[in-house]
Amino acid sequence: MARKFLYVIAIITALIIAGAIALAIWSNEATKIAFVPRGEFVEQEPLADNAYQDPAMWYSRPGIGTDDPARYQPAIAEPADDPAEREPSPENPAAERSMDAPSALATAGSRHGEIVDAQETPNFAVFFVPPTSYIQAGGDWNATLTDANTNNRARLFLRGLASPFNRADEIWAPKYRQAAAGAFLTDRPEATRAIDAAYADVEQAFEYFAANVEPGKPIVLAGHSQGALHILRLLQEHVEGTEMMGRIAGVYAIGWPISVEHDLPVLPLPACAAPDQAACIVSWSAFSDDGDPSLIMERYKTTPGFDGEPRGEGPILCVNPLTGSTGGSAPASANLGTLMPNEDLSSGELIAGGIPARCDERGLLLIGEAPEFPQGVLPGGNYHVYDIPLFWKNLQEDVLRRVNAWTQAQA
Repeated sequence: MARKFLYVIAIITALIIAGAIALAIWSNEATKIAFVPRGEFVEQEPLADNAYQDPAMWYSRPGIGTDDPARYQPAIAEPADDPAEREPSPENPAAERSMDAPSALATAGSRHGEIVDAQETPNFAVFFVPPTSYIQAGGDWNATLTDANTNNRARLFLRGLASPFNRADEIWAPKYRQAAAGAFLTDRPEATRAIDAAYADVEQAFEYFAANVEPGKPIVLAGHSQGALHILRLLQEHVEGTEMMGRIAGVYAIGWPISVEHDLPVLPLPACAAPDQAACIVSWSAFSDDGDPSLIMERYKTTPGFDGEPRGEGPILCVNPLTGSTGGSAPASANLGTLMPNEDLSSGELIAGGIPARCDERGLLLIGEAPEFPQGVLPGGNYHVYDIPLFWKNLQEDVLRRVNAWTQAQA
């Protein structure tokens, strides 16, 4: 089981191979040239009407059992023997700052994480859309459903990104012909067509999910990066104005920039302003304090928001994962557990108290001095691939808190 933690690290591995090296060596423009598909867009054949009845069309869904990647529960690091070594003091002022991964793991023991008993929590269902795992320089505009590399990476990604939702009694994560990573780096019309094609599959999967979830059960919508974009579109096009709208306990659109001015007012739910608020939206994008978000923000500024207007320079939504509230800051001591790999990537565990979080005026989530991970942080202090693992345990608690708030409101 420990070695299967490499599924979490594939978030890192895939992007290192396909993106990080390019970003470190080349200019932003060269990166776009490398990863934006160069061929013509190929129209996707519609899936069969009953395609998502096939269990093979899902990475996660009820009935998969122990092989379900979203059910992963990491081990928990035990505190160092001497608690004084972990507390900030004049002699140890760095104790409250970002953690050094190798030293933190060297001084911590571990115990096995416990799979959460769904009987101890309110019943709720999660629909989680995976992020981009089709990352190939010069590839096609959309992945195929049978591409082994894309599917393997997607399962690996779900280990680290969907697992905080594992207290749900149902987790559904569909396969879909996702848009290539390069589709998000260009304004070519083919990019929009590729993203729309990916969404068409997600839309069909969601319709199957909606038809098969117990009536009245609370629902959590979640996704990361490309998956977050598709979740927001589902919220607008398939949830707003329907019976399901009243069943949404929370929306987690993490790793996708949501414009406070041009996106949020059009969405049917508000941002999460308080930790015990239900039926609201959570989003953040993590960078080190000295990070450079220009590659992402350049595209963000010029693309139209959900209101049809260019997003411009305005701030993006930042719900602090350590407080559960919009904006603000929290010290590293509020971090209940970062999902951290060891040096050889053979295992990983939850380490508490290592990473702070502060929403800045741009809406970026700043995590202090760049924490040291074995590998995989993108250039510019971009912790996109760690958006969720940085705050794994806090997110797990946040989900349950909002579902409980929704449940209590129905009483």
